[in-house]
Amino acid sequence: MTLEDSLGNLRTRLYWLMGLRVVVVTLLLGLSIAIHTTKGELVNFFYALIAATYAITIGYAAIDRYLESRWALTIFAHVQIGIDLLLETVLVTMTGAVESPFSVLYVITVCLASLVPRHRIGVATGAAAVFLFGAVAGVQLSGVLESLDWLPRTRLSLPETLQIFGVHGLAFVLVGFLSGVLADQLRHADQSLLEKERGLTNLQAFHENIVQSIGSGVFTTDEGGLITSFNRAAQEATGYSFDQVYGRAWGDIFNCQRGGTIEEVWPGGVDRFEVECKRADGSRLVLGITLSALEENGAQTGLVGVFKDLTQIRDMEEEMQRRQWLATLGEMSAGMAHEIRNPLGALVGAMQMLRKDAPTEDTNRQLMDIAIREATRLDAIIKDFLQYARPPALNLRECDLNVLINESVALIQHEARKREGVEIKVSLHAGALVAQVDMDQLKQVFWNLATNAFQAMPHGGQLTVASNRRRIGIGG
Repeated sequence: MTLEDSLGNLRTRLYWLMGLRVVVVTLLLGLSIAIHTTKGELVNFFYALIAATYAITIGYAAIDRYLESRWALTIFAHVQIGIDLLLETVLVTMTGAVESPFSVLYVITVCLASLVPRHRIGVATGAAAVFLFGAVAGVQLSGVLESLDWLPRTRLSLPETLQIFGVHGLAFVLVGFLSGVLADQLRHADQSLLEKERGLTNLQAFHENIVQSIGSGVFTTDEGGLITSFNRAAQEATGYSFDQVYGRAWGDIFNCQRGGTIEEVWPGGVDRFEVECKRADGSRLVLGITLSALEENGAQTGLVGVFKDLTQIRDMEEEMQRRQWLATLGEMSAGMAHEIRNPLGALVGAMQMLRKDAPTEDTNRQLMDIAIREATRLDAIIKDFLQYARPPALNLRECDLNVLINESVALIQHEARKREGVEIKVSLHAGALVAQVDMDQLKQVFWNLATNAFQAMPHGGQLTVASNRRRIGIGG
């Protein structure tokens, strides 16, 4: 328990002490005033004592505001208990001493003293009450104040007086002891409960941090399938904040029509499925979801779902399938073009043979020339298509990549001079970078990269061309 908590707890106990004092005095003395008034007796002393109690309590409350240390508050509580005992002694003295019906106030004060967080304070207060009550009984028995008509001699005999004193004294001490023990146990129970509550709070925060730190999206629902939690990864994947999804059906968020109540949504066990839905911004979202039952004390209270964003993977798979389809289509087209070239070549050869036998000015010869020329053009088109569909084989040779880069940079710098604000910075590896490459095609790659960079810098910028050596493989 922190010092601030301890001071707050002690201050609260003092407020209870002040409040209970006012309530007890008001009830007991008020009842006495009512009884004496019906008998026609004056009770000015009771009025004065009630007024004094209220005034003292107001003073206590004013002083309490300026006490900031535990030691000062504890002393202040002891002072209040001491003043209470003195006022009770005066009241008991004025109402018959040993025969006073207000001796019960000692018991109440002893009980209230246990509110002060100090060991055995109840027993000490009980002992003080025994001493004061004994002093009043002794003075009454001796008759010292009888001549003043302030404390008349008791009508009880000495044994009866001692019996009453013994019973009251034993009651004061026992009540002090028992109230102190109970107060200590209560304080220990409060301390233990506070520590357990803090431990539970820390455990809950720890579990919350774990859930929030998980890379997969996690959500939970109640029995009706309404979302009750949504971790950070789930918010990042879907684009929804927790406030936007709280209390909504999980099927609406993930575009999954599986009913509303938990019986409709979940028959039991573990369910794994894939669903396509929309992010908060409307973009496509593909999720792999695993659902399982959320149980508490053996009863199913909701659902817990864990999901992964599969959008990029599915997009790549679809792109691969599209490329594979295009590759297959290209192979088929190349095969068809190749098959067309064979009869086309035979047709051109036949037309050339017929052209030799036709007269120079013959119209048929002119038509044959047109047919041969168009057939040759069609063959060229098919040849170009085959070169595009079937790239030529690589011409691999061993060379220094830095040399190729320098040759390409010379062409790139010439192109950069035509563009305003473009600067080229070259940073090449100190040693030779020897590799087997197709020099012409690699130069074309460098040129294409530079052209793309220029297009990305319409208002100028710096293009950095660098080379380095990197080891790739296990342990690299």
